[in-house]
Amino acid sequence: MNENSKARATALTLSIIHKIALFLAMTIICLPGLWIVLASFRPTVEIMAKPPVWVPQDLSFDAYVAMFSGVGQGGIPVIEYFRNSLIISVTSTVIALAIGMAGGYAFARFRFRAKSAIFLGLMLTRTVPGIALSLPLFFVYSRLGIIDTHFGLIMAYVALNVPFTIWLIDGFFRQVPKDLAEAAQIDGCTRWQAFWQVEFPLAGPGIASSGIFAFLTSWNEFALASQLTRSVNSKTLPVGLLDYTAEFTIDWRGMCALAVVMIIPALVLTFIVQKHLVSGLTSGAVKG
Repeated sequence: MNENSKARATALTLSIIHKIALFLAMTIICLPGLWIVLASFRPTVEIMAKPPVWVPQDLSFDAYVAMFSGVGQGGIPVIEYFRNSLIISVTSTVIALAIGMAGGYAFARFRFRAKSAIFLGLMLTRTVPGIALSLPLFFVYSRLGIIDTHFGLIMAYVALNVPFTIWLIDGFFRQVPKDLAEAAQIDGCTRWQAFWQVEFPLAGPGIASSGIFAFLTSWNEFALASQLTRSVNSKTLPVGLLDYTAEFTIDWRGMCALAVVMIIPALVLTFIVQKHLVSGLTSGAVKG
């Protein structure tokens, strides 16, 4: 066997090992989600069985039927929870993106006093976990009278997402050469037109990536929502999971069914923007 054949065999072996490792990693990552989906179809006896029952023996849609048939009849108000989650997540994401684009563009393009210190301060605010903010926010919101409102949660999520969106969008705008905007201005565009017609489209994948991360953060957040909501008028889907808990029992199948309902919109949105998401993550991986 010559050297070329050995090299090809080695490359093939490494490729196979790499694919097997990726498959095992993806299996481990996807296993909890798959378990939730299966648990929503199986009886509680199988869910709580020890040792675990890996292959379901009795599948049914009872949890989903009970969830949606009880809408408006004293059951779990999943439609209201879904509506609240959608309103709060979309609104907070749009506001966070608007502020993030302005802040990210400013940090990427302009020089001003204490720029590094301000940027570092914004990033440090993101290191504080949401659960640590729940008690102070509760006292502030109770004084302002905005507990159990959409407005209160939207403001909390905007504050939570803005530092991250500024940081991420800043990296993408740094990848867009300044010369393009300057050339557009020489051709007669205003600075605003140069931004929207030249720089914004090129940074679009990064902005889409920031948007999907901000939306998922708001959609899945539980700690703040559980402290700042009280009624069906403002509770989100993660908080709605608590409706399946009682003093001595937990309806695991119903809880998993509602979790599946939560996962579906996030998956759909991810598939819709996955092209922009992947290109955005790869193009913003290295800062200039």
